[in-house]
Amino acid sequence: MTHTKNKVLIFLGPPGAGKGTQAQRLAQDEHLVQISTGDILRDHVRRDTELGQQVKPLLDEGKLVPDPILIALIRDRLADMEPVRVIFDGFPRTTAQAEALDMLLEELGAPVSAVPLLEVPDEVLIERIVERGRQAAERGEAVRSDDTEEVARKRQQIYREQTQPLIDYYGARGHLYHVDGVGTPDEVYRRIKAGLR
Repeated sequence: MTHTKNKVLIFLGPPGAGKGTQAQRLAQDEHLVQISTGDILRDHVRRDTELGQQVKPLLDEGKLVPDPILIALIRDRLADMEPVRVIFDGFPRTTAQAEALDMLLEELGAPVSAVPLLEVPDEVLIERIVERGRQAAERGEAVRSDDTEEVARKRQQIYREQTQPLIDYYGARGHLYHVDGVGTPDEVYRRIKAGLR
């Protein structure tokens, strides 16, 4: 079957919920392009484009890239896509970004199709993240600086403060659906697919 229809998915979920893994799998299955704004930014910096030159100093200093630049990057990425079939992972992060993205998608005639929200209880997330750090240490690999309980708890807090407005925003528009993120990756994936149908 050919995928001629536009499809725009936005993945939400706390750090450690397995968004990246599930988004990748869904992208392959549904013939979607996985868009991570971080990857796009790094790509522009690597290619030394005009946008890349603008964002490099910000990235080097760990500062947030302003919304208009992020939207310009996404516009550039979607411009020649026909049909628009994408999955956003890690964007939007704020209601302002969500509104700007909605306007851009409306221009392209490709509105948001669905917003799966992976839900995992905090204690399970903290366990997963700390376990990920423990396994890396056992393999003799560098442990990610955010794979500690303290940092993990802080990130959950920030996530909730930042993302709750997005959950409300997409919920009010009828795009949001809740996915139980506890279980094996296959179980969680089946729930995501069921929700899309």
